[in-house]
Amino acid sequence: MTINQAQDEIIEEMDSLNNQMEKYNYLIEQANWSTSADTSIRTEENLISACQSRVWLDVEVNDGVMIFRADSDAQITKGIINLLIRVLNNQTPSSVLDADLYVLDKTGLASTLSPSRTNGLQAILKRIQQEAEQHR
Repeated sequence: MTINQAQDEIIEEMDSLNNQMEKYNYLIEQANWSTSADTSIRTEENLISACQSRVWLDVEVNDGVMIFRADSDAQITKGIINLLIRVLNNQTPSSVLDADLYVLDKTGLASTLSPSRTNGLQAILKRIQQEAEQHR
Protein backbone atom coordinates (compact mmCIF):
# COMPACT_ATOMS: atom_id res chain seq x y z
CA MET A 1 0.00 0.00 0.00
CA THR A 2 1.32 3.44 -0.87
CA ILE A 3 1.51 6.34 1.57
CA ASN A 4 -1.40 8.11 -0.13
CA GLN A 5 -3.51 4.95 -0.19
CA ALA A 6 -2.97 4.50 3.54
CA GLN A 7 -3.86 8.13 4.21
CA ASP A 8 -6.99 7.90 2.06
CA GLU A 9 -8.05 4.75 3.91
CA ILE A 10 -7.76 6.52 7.28
CA ILE A 11 -9.60 9.58 5.94
CA GLU A 12 -12.43 7.35 4.71
CA GLU A 13 -12.61 5.59 8.09
CA MET A 14 -12.76 8.91 9.94
CA ASP A 15 -15.27 10.45 7.52
CA SER A 16 -17.78 7.86 8.68
CA LEU A 17 -17.54 9.16 12.26
CA ASN A 18 -20.26 11.57 13.32
CA ASN A 19 -18.65 13.73 16.00
CA GLN A 20 -15.51 14.58 17.91
CA MET A 21 -16.18 11.96 20.62
CA GLU A 22 -16.30 9.22 17.99
CA LYS A 23 -13.00 10.52 16.58
CA TYR A 24 -11.40 10.34 20.02
CA ASN A 25 -12.72 6.81 20.47
CA TYR A 26 -11.26 5.95 17.08
CA LEU A 27 -7.85 7.26 18.25
CA ILE A 28 -8.09 5.17 21.40
CA GLU A 29 -8.82 2.12 19.23
CA GLN A 30 -5.74 3.00 17.17
CA ALA A 31 -3.73 3.24 20.39
CA ASN A 32 -4.83 -0.26 21.28
CA TRP A 33 -3.57 -1.40 17.86
CA SER A 34 -0.09 -0.94 19.15
CA THR A 35 3.05 -1.38 17.12
CA SER A 36 4.90 -2.05 20.35
CA ALA A 37 3.63 -5.07 22.21
CA ASP A 38 6.30 -4.67 24.85
CA THR A 39 8.00 -1.80 26.59
CA SER A 40 11.47 -2.60 25.24
CA ILE A 41 11.48 0.54 23.09
CA ARG A 42 11.03 2.75 26.16
CA THR A 43 14.64 3.86 26.28
CA GLU A 44 16.20 7.30 26.60
CA GLU A 45 17.55 6.94 23.06
CA ASN A 46 14.03 6.48 21.68
CA LEU A 47 12.38 9.18 23.81
CA ILE A 48 11.18 12.25 21.93
CA SER A 49 11.74 15.05 24.38
CA ALA A 50 9.61 17.85 22.86
CA CYS A 51 6.34 16.04 23.46
CA GLN A 52 3.96 16.91 26.28
CA SER A 53 3.38 13.18 26.77
CA ARG A 54 6.20 10.72 26.93
CA VAL A 55 6.68 9.31 23.43
CA TRP A 56 9.16 6.70 22.30
CA LEU A 57 9.93 5.97 18.66
CA ASP A 58 12.07 3.10 17.42
CA VAL A 59 13.02 2.94 13.76
CA GLU A 60 14.70 0.13 11.86
CA VAL A 61 15.40 -0.26 8.18
CA ASN A 62 15.04 -3.79 6.85
CA ASP A 63 15.35 -4.70 3.19
CA GLY A 64 15.25 -1.02 2.27
CA VAL A 65 12.01 -0.15 4.08
CA MET A 66 11.44 1.64 7.35
CA ILE A 67 9.85 -0.22 10.26
CA PHE A 68 8.44 1.94 13.05
CA ARG A 69 7.49 1.01 16.58
CA ALA A 70 6.15 3.60 18.95
CA ASP A 71 4.68 3.95 22.38
CA SER A 72 3.30 6.74 24.54
CA ASP A 73 1.94 7.13 28.02
CA ALA A 74 -1.09 8.99 26.61
CA GLN A 75 -3.77 7.13 24.66
CA ILE A 76 -4.70 9.94 22.25
CA THR A 77 -1.05 10.63 21.45
CA LYS A 78 -0.41 6.93 20.96
CA GLY A 79 -3.41 6.74 18.63
CA ILE A 80 -2.12 9.61 16.50
CA ILE A 81 1.33 8.05 16.33
CA ASN A 82 -0.15 4.74 15.28
CA LEU A 83 -2.04 6.51 12.48
CA LEU A 84 1.27 7.93 11.26
CA ILE A 85 2.85 4.51 11.47
CA ARG A 86 0.00 3.03 9.42
CA VAL A 87 0.84 5.61 6.76
CA LEU A 88 4.65 5.40 6.83
CA ASN A 89 5.47 1.85 7.87
CA ASN A 90 7.11 -0.38 5.27
CA GLN A 91 8.00 2.56 3.03
CA THR A 92 11.43 3.45 1.70
CA PRO A 93 13.29 6.31 3.36
CA SER A 94 12.96 8.33 0.14
CA SER A 95 9.19 7.80 0.08
CA VAL A 96 8.93 8.90 3.70
CA LEU A 97 10.95 12.04 3.01
CA ASP A 98 8.93 12.88 -0.11
CA ALA A 99 5.53 12.18 1.49
CA ASP A 100 2.84 14.81 1.58
CA LEU A 101 1.30 13.96 4.94
CA TYR A 102 -2.20 15.34 4.57
CA VAL A 103 -4.05 12.82 6.73
CA LEU A 104 -4.16 14.92 9.91
CA ASP A 105 -5.43 17.99 8.08
CA LYS A 106 -8.05 16.15 6.03
CA THR A 107 -9.39 14.26 9.04
CA GLY A 108 -9.64 17.46 11.08
CA LEU A 109 -7.29 16.11 13.74
CA ALA A 110 -4.66 18.79 13.17
CA SER A 111 -7.11 21.56 14.01
CA THR A 112 -8.24 19.90 17.25
CA LEU A 113 -4.78 19.39 18.75
CA SER A 114 -3.65 21.65 21.54
CA PRO A 115 -0.56 23.77 20.85
CA SER A 116 1.59 21.49 23.02
CA ARG A 117 0.34 18.37 21.19
CA THR A 118 0.98 20.11 17.86
CA ASN A 119 4.55 20.84 18.96
CA GLY A 120 4.95 17.22 20.01
CA LEU A 121 3.60 16.01 16.68
CA GLN A 122 6.09 18.24 14.87
CA ALA A 123 8.89 16.74 16.99
CA ILE A 124 7.75 13.22 16.08
CA LEU A 125 7.63 14.08 12.37
CA LYS A 126 11.05 15.72 12.58
CA ARG A 127 12.49 12.58 14.18
CA ILE A 128 10.93 10.41 11.47
CA GLN A 129 12.43 12.63 8.77
CA GLN A 130 15.85 12.57 10.45
CA GLU A 131 15.76 8.78 10.56
CA ALA A 132 14.68 8.62 6.91
CA GLU A 133 17.47 10.99 5.92
CA GLN A 134 20.04 8.85 7.74
CA HIS A 135 18.95 5.75 5.83
CA ARG A 136 18.35 7.30 2.43
